[in-house]
Amino acid sequence: MTSKQRSYLIGLAAKLDPVVQIGKEGITPEIVVSADEVLETRELIKVNVQKNCFDDLNELAATLAERTRAQVIKVIGRKLILYRESRTAKNKIELPAAGRTV
Repeated sequence: MTSKQRSYLIGLAAKLDPVVQIGKEGITPEIVVSADEVLETRELIKVNVQKNCFDDLNELAATLAERTRAQVIKVIGRKLILYRESRTAKNKIELPAAGRTV
């Protein structure tokens, strides 16, 4: 993914409310299932990590992305932004072109 595409997704995520909450137990199977289901319909999600979770945020993002087959777009404060292209989403996100071709 290009930096232009990442910037575009970060801009879209700024308007989103977190749909998944990670608490003191970290990433549980229920969180993975919930995030996976939402990614299938929305493609782009924001995850809130509560203050009582003391795990490293970058590690949490990488683990959740791996388990949901998504990409980490950015970790901002205690929020994680994940993206996964969906085949079934009604409102698919059209990413900017990856670069110019010669």
